[in-house]
Amino acid sequence: MARAASAVRPRLARFARTAKPRVARFARATAPQLARITGPKTWQYTAGAATAGLALAAGVVTAAGPWDSTGQRTAERDRAVALEQTGGTDHGSGSGASGTSSGSPRPAPSAGAVLTGLGGTTTPGGVKAAPGGKDLAGLLDPLLKDDPALGEHRAAAVVDLTTGKHLYGLGGDAPLIPASTTKIATAVAALTALGPDHRLTTRTALEADTGELVLVGGGDPTLTAREAPRGLASLRTLAEQTAAALKKRDVRKVTLSYDTTLYAGTEMHPIGVNDNLARVTALMTDEGRTDDSTSGPAPRVPDPAADAARTFAGLLKRHGVTASAPGPSKATARADTLATVASPPLSALVERMLTNSDNDLAEALARHTAVATGKRADFEGAGAAVTARLGQLGLPVRGARFHDGSGLDRTDLISADLLTALLAEAADPARPQLRPVLTGLPVAHFTGTLAGRYTDGAAGLVRAKTGTLTGVNTLAGTVTTPDGRLLGFAFLANATTDAWTAQATLDRAATALASPTA
Repeated sequence: MARAASAVRPRLARFARTAKPRVARFARATAPQLARITGPKTWQYTAGAATAGLALAAGVVTAAGPWDSTGQRTAERDRAVALEQTGGTDHGSGSGASGTSSGSPRPAPSAGAVLTGLGGTTTPGGVKAAPGGKDLAGLLDPLLKDDPALGEHRAAAVVDLTTGKHLYGLGGDAPLIPASTTKIATAVAALTALGPDHRLTTRTALEADTGELVLVGGGDPTLTAREAPRGLASLRTLAEQTAAALKKRDVRKVTLSYDTTLYAGTEMHPIGVNDNLARVTALMTDEGRTDDSTSGPAPRVPDPAADAARTFAGLLKRHGVTASAPGPSKATARADTLATVASPPLSALVERMLTNSDNDLAEALARHTAVATGKRADFEGAGAAVTARLGQLGLPVRGARFHDGSGLDRTDLISADLLTALLAEAADPARPQLRPVLTGLPVAHFTGTLAGRYTDGAAGLVRAKTGTLTGVNTLAGTVTTPDGRLLGFAFLANATTDAWTAQATLDRAATALASPTA
């Protein structure tokens, strides 16, 4: 991996230099349109981006990030719409993008194909429903039923997202270990409990009677202490605003405390200390990462809340306010709020969680679901809150078990039928607030946890949440068929012995759905 990074770094640098003028021109050209479509109601975006993504050069996505402050993937959508020619386009990876020995994908489908959505605005004639009685068994059984790579326990379901009709099933009602496809359930529960425009707020409060300054955690794991916040809530901004408010009161020395009482129970996930997530606490910066990474496994600080408070004290000092060594406390109802910073909207956080399989965000959103629904904000209460929300939607939760929000807990159980029901719910025109569940799914051979998969065939046509634990391989998402249908699928395999072979089999099954014979 280190050698690969070293090899591509010069090319990325050259790409960034050459792309900068074009990106600037594109930004100027699209600014009026963006100004018209980016408003406070992020759920009002159409489902046209439900399968978007491949038409934008991967280098631009890497440099700019696929999210913006509105929670909509404007980079994917606008670039794909701009490419309205009928032919395919590559990923901006140069002449080698042919799917040959370089491992680069074949040319991507043109904008109409990758932007197919429930609104039907990008496909002539609109999105089509699956023909009645369409039998996928002959196509999928050899892969999902007969292939020994999928281990002892496997399940699958395929639905037409236009009509909700079940097209294929293999033990679809059997609860199995879902791994990270659990995050689809977490996303639906959080969006229905809180709404897509909800933001996670971190604040400072001054106790008037004691002069104690309390840094109050709002359960935002994306709160950043880095110099470039990139649209996230900034601890530096909070410190600057807090110092200014203190100086107006002629206060230049404070006793600093931090409040994590938004959450309850143990902070340690059942898997213990692990690079896949930090301790689950209502106060942290940059997900407790000790390096400059923004996704994937990374070493974490042992006490994220205390670490964030110490960093905050240092930032206050830069603005002329001296703070004591911080300790845990709880802000009272009498405390005056001095300053606040807010996360991107929940719609954006959901997309980030799904694309990067962000475990810290998943656990945070499960706890916020508990808070919003009156449950205790610990692992047990969060699981109960997710189950309750899905049950209220009329989804098939029988046999489902949620012991965390991320899917890292091996005692979680979800059926293939529930996963496809969640996707169908997110595709329902009557529930536009759930659209981030679809737009957040990684794009085959383009974004997130699918960036290195689907080197040909279904590249750009599959959007899916991956799930991997030892002996567990899962995949659930959407696929666009050649005749313009949008299908939802869920494949689960437990007791696998070869993770790579099992993963490849699931990818072939999803690719089969994108084939002309599907």
